[in-house]
Amino acid sequence: MTKWVKLHNNNSGSLSLVGDYKTTGRDSLVFLVDASKEMFIKGEDGEPSNFDMTMQVVRSVYTSKIINSHRDLVALVFYGTEQSKNPRNSFKHVYVYHDLDEPGAKRVQDVDALRGGKGAQLAAKTMGSGETSLGDALWCCANLYSDIKLRLSQKRLMIFTCRDEPHGGDSVKDRQARTKASDLKETGVTIDLMHLMKPGGFNVASFFRDIVSPPEDESELGLQLEPCVKLEDLQKRVRAKEQRKRAMARLNLCLGEGINVAVGIYATAVTARKQAPVRLYRETNEPVRSKTRTFHTQTGSLLLPSEIKKAQVYSKKQIVMEKDEVDAIKKFDDPGMFLIGFKPMEKLKRHHHIRPAVFLYPEEDEVKGSACLFSALLTKCSERNVFALCRCIARRNYPPRFVALVPQKEEVDEGKVQITPPGFNVIYLPFADDIRTLDPPQCPVASQIQVDKMKEIVSKLRFKYRSDAFENPVIQQHYRNLEALALDMMAPEDMEDLIMPKVDQIDGRLGPLVEEFKDLVYPFNYNPDSKPAAKRKTAGTGGGAEKKPKVEMPEEELRAHMQNGTLGKLTVAVLKEACKQFGVRTTGTKKQELIDALTERLGS
Repeated sequence: MTKWVKLHNNNSGSLSLVGDYKTTGRDSLVFLVDASKEMFIKGEDGEPSNFDMTMQVVRSVYTSKIINSHRDLVALVFYGTEQSKNPRNSFKHVYVYHDLDEPGAKRVQDVDALRGGKGAQLAAKTMGSGETSLGDALWCCANLYSDIKLRLSQKRLMIFTCRDEPHGGDSVKDRQARTKASDLKETGVTIDLMHLMKPGGFNVASFFRDIVSPPEDESELGLQLEPCVKLEDLQKRVRAKEQRKRAMARLNLCLGEGINVAVGIYATAVTARKQAPVRLYRETNEPVRSKTRTFHTQTGSLLLPSEIKKAQVYSKKQIVMEKDEVDAIKKFDDPGMFLIGFKPMEKLKRHHHIRPAVFLYPEEDEVKGSACLFSALLTKCSERNVFALCRCIARRNYPPRFVALVPQKEEVDEGKVQITPPGFNVIYLPFADDIRTLDPPQCPVASQIQVDKMKEIVSKLRFKYRSDAFENPVIQQHYRNLEALALDMMAPEDMEDLIMPKVDQIDGRLGPLVEEFKDLVYPFNYNPDSKPAAKRKTAGTGGGAEKKPKVEMPEEELRAHMQNGTLGKLTVAVLKEACKQFGVRTTGTKKQELIDALTERLGS
């Protein structure tokens, strides 16, 4: 069974599947780019060259790292160059453009300078194209890693080339490259090939099959045999490789007594938000860390965490509890999933979806055999069109929830790149209190002719929805402004608001349907944009405003208000009218003065 690949977070409201690495530390990525003359040949119909596409992908990764994980290390190295630039200049025809370091605005500007026609001229002037020795390039990359003293959780090297035989059949250089690639893989470096289109096709098996790393597990995308033709394909493959994987939780799915499957819960989509602001010290511009301390209200002494207790008032008594007792009250059971049974898919309704679903996938490293049993369960649920009903406790001290495990089969595109991963979608089911009966407002019922006409309109406006097709305009503009500020741009890049309706396209699709629907629903000559008709003037007032009717109150009701002390609830207009009614003279207009005058009159 093939595991999922990660999608890209483009700050549009959607994030991708994520898993976890065993070691902690920073991620590192080295771009090893072929700088031969073949890489600079432009494609047909004005398509960008392979070198230009590679630089666009490198820039995209740089900006993504700055936003999402700025502490990761990235390097850019060219091989097959005429000029040489590397530590101690030990290797010829290898040009280290960027050392392994954190990405920044200056590096993005450097990569921008290599894009387009001017970028190709600058690359030819700065580096040029010369002989190729992939073994020396890999050796130089190994030295970049050895010079880093930080702890790295992931070491990845990506080779971008359109030549399947970089040494032209030189067996000595081929053997040297294979040896150095083997040395790199032994030190924990993962080598990936991002091969690009060339005339006659790209034969991976001739040389690079021995260079690249085999998939570590089924989560890896593996070696793609088809070369990348378009920029989108190249970006998709790079993102699937370089992005980190993080699991929300790892649990045991209990299928019965003594039968446990290790599974991981992954977030398939998370709302993209702006990053939280960082407080800086105004004199040094360094980040400020906040610390909270609790003091005794009477003595002012510092309280330790063990001295802080929680209390609950019950039956007019304050019950004091320790923190361990509170945790024990909250704990229902240990984290995990417990299979209750199976139900037909027809039993799962649309209104049962009350929060974003998560994704379930086996964790073979935790319990051996989990992938096999999980695959069998997924296959049977798909064949019988049923979902698994489970009780889920995601984390310790979390309340239990009932969830539905909906099977999902794997889907791949023409390039054998995974579109939909195989596994279970976890649907959180509502409790009885979450579903309420609403009293809908009474509205006129549409006729069948009106309903049929609206069906025509809806059918004309239907389109296939994709969440990644609509970006959040606020977040996009926010990051464009930051990018323009960091790169010293005159103005941020123009942004198209994709959530605004395309009025011209909608009008073209609907044609006369809108007018026909309006004729069926609204009265003749109805115009929703016209202003409402002016109010009629009251006869005999000379065009003045209509007078308000007098508000009179019986004496018995007024005395009852006085006895109950509720005269203050009456309005000033009612009190004034009551004073006139009972002949009370008053010079004041405040409510309290009117109340005092009425009380004196009615009490006498």
